[in-house]
Amino acid sequence: MLTLRRAEERGRANFGWLDSRHSFSFGHYHDPEHMGFGPLRVINDDRVAPGGGFPTHPHSDMEIVSYVLEGALEHRDSLGTGSVIRPGDVQCMTAGSGVRHSEFNASKTDPVHFLQVWIVPEREGIKPSYEQKTFSAEDKRGKLRLVGSRDGRDGSVTIHRDVDLYSTLPGEGGTVSHDLKPGRVAWVQVAAGSAKLNGEQLYPGDGVALEDAGRLELEGTSPDAEILLFDMAA
Repeated sequence: MLTLRRAEERGRANFGWLDSRHSFSFGHYHDPEHMGFGPLRVINDDRVAPGGGFPTHPHSDMEIVSYVLEGALEHRDSLGTGSVIRPGDVQCMTAGSGVRHSEFNASKTDPVHFLQVWIVPEREGIKPSYEQKTFSAEDKRGKLRLVGSRDGRDGSVTIHRDVDLYSTLPGEGGTVSHDLKPGRVAWVQVAAGSAKLNGEQLYPGDGVALEDAGRLELEGTSPDAEILLFDMAA
């Protein structure tokens, strides 16, 4: 079964310095029909103006993945981590028993565009941690590159949940496929560009929930197509 979540159907918050689209309920946007999917709780498509950002705030019992599409995002947290996340980087912060962090646009002149994903962890009270890895465009071109997983295999960041997160740059006319095993569900998020999923045309910001889907066929329909695929235990 394939359920579309079109970009224009998402919730929106615009605070001037932040323009955010919410695939699922978040903040002031509440939609009881879109509270998450499987262990996915949040997919926010955020654009932060130059110099803007989120001041220090707390989190707990959540796996927080940041995926930068354009610009640079500066991160600081109570674990002592200070880093800048750029396109190609994948960051995973395990909030666990509690952490405080801030996120700011690292540039005073250029906006930053990123996806922030929250995944409900397998248990509460995990020791907080931070991980950041870089995956080149070549790693993702024409193939699905594992960038996050429960066991951190193949150089991916570790997510404390049975979730395999893939990224791909299929290229215009390029195709990649993935077999969804019984008992698992998937979410496909078009981060940039456009693509087809099993023949269904998708555009920037579109998301798709998949259950009992079998083989997934992704075809890029624009040169800049960039897609995230979450393969998750149901």
